[in-house]
Amino acid sequence: MNSTNIIGIVAGIFTSVSLLPQLIKIIKEKKVEDLSIAMFASLLVGLVLWSYYGILRSDIPIIVTNGFSVILNVVILILRFKYRNNSSS
Repeated sequence: MNSTNIIGIVAGIFTSVSLLPQLIKIIKEKKVEDLSIAMFASLLVGLVLWSYYGILRSDIPIIVTNGFSVILNVVILILRFKYRNNSSS
């Protein structure tokens, strides 16, 4: 494995886990009023396209890291709809 692959894997890991703090906060507080559906929807489209690109290139780090991000993003969007009626207090 060369340094370019290592940089790509590390970048993918950081990008993928960037959604975890938001997901943890949603689960703890059960509040989603401040989340932008448009932002998460556009992010989801981009992540799906990156995953597909990785599949086309047979690039496992791109597939795995973006696939993980897709899962986190979908969970956040599901929780957005589940908790949307919770009060903001």
